[in-house]
Amino acid sequence: MITKKVNSVTEALQGVQDDMTLMLGGFGLSGIPENAIAELVKLNVKGLTCISNNAGVDDFGLGLLLHKKQIKKMISSYVGENAEFERQMLSGELDVELIPQGTLAERCRAAQGGFPAIYTPAGYGTEVAEGKETREFDGKMYVLERAFKADFAFIKAWKGDTAGNLIFKGTARNFNPVMCGSASITVAEVEELLPAGELDPNQIHIPGIFVQRIFEGKNYEKRIEQRTVRKREN
Repeated sequence: MITKKVNSVTEALQGVQDDMTLMLGGFGLSGIPENAIAELVKLNVKGLTCISNNAGVDDFGLGLLLHKKQIKKMISSYVGENAEFERQMLSGELDVELIPQGTLAERCRAAQGGFPAIYTPAGYGTEVAEGKETREFDGKMYVLERAFKADFAFIKAWKGDTAGNLIFKGTARNFNPVMCGSASITVAEVEELLPAGELDPNQIHIPGIFVQRIFEGKNYEKRIEQRTVRKREN
C-alpha cells in the first residue's frame, strides 16, 4: 500500500520556497497546523500569500509569521484578533483581500473538486464584486469567483493513517476538510498517526487521495482565543 507518511515536519515542508501561495486550515485558533507554522517560521521563507480564515493572534498561529514579515498578502474572511495584522494593513506593509466566509470555503472546495470557478450571490452590488463577471440565474444576480490556486495546503486533523486518511475532531473540522486536495501538495499533521487499516472506514472524513504527506505532530498548545467569564452569583 502506498504510504504518505514522512518522518518529520522538516521533511513534510520540503519544497516550500519564497513567494509561494499557502493554504492553512483552522478557525480562530481551533485546528490550526501548529507544527507546520512553526516550521515556516524556522525556514524564514518570505513573500508568502496565505489563504486562511483568519490571521491568528499576535503571538500564535499566523501571527508568528506576520511578526517576522514573512507574509506579503493575506486572503481571509476575518482579521479582528491581531494588532500586528492591523498595523501592517493600515501602514500598507501587508496586502489584504477580505472575502465573505462562505465564498472563501467554496473557492477552496472548487479547487478541491477541480472546478475553475463558482457563481455566488454573496457580494453582488458591493466592492467585493468590482471588476468581476456577474450573471443572472433565475432572476437573481451572481458573482463569478475563481477557485484558489495554491502551492501547499497545511491542515490539522485529530487522527490519520499512513495512507493519508483523516478524522477531524469537534470544531477543528472547519476549513481543514475543504483545503485538503485544494493545493498542489497537501500536508496533514495529526495528533495520532496509525497504520493503514486501523481507522474505521465509516468514520473517515477525508480519504487519503487528497493528501500527499502526513506526519504526527507534537506539543500542541490548543490555546483558548478568548475567555469570557461572569461573576459568580451568591
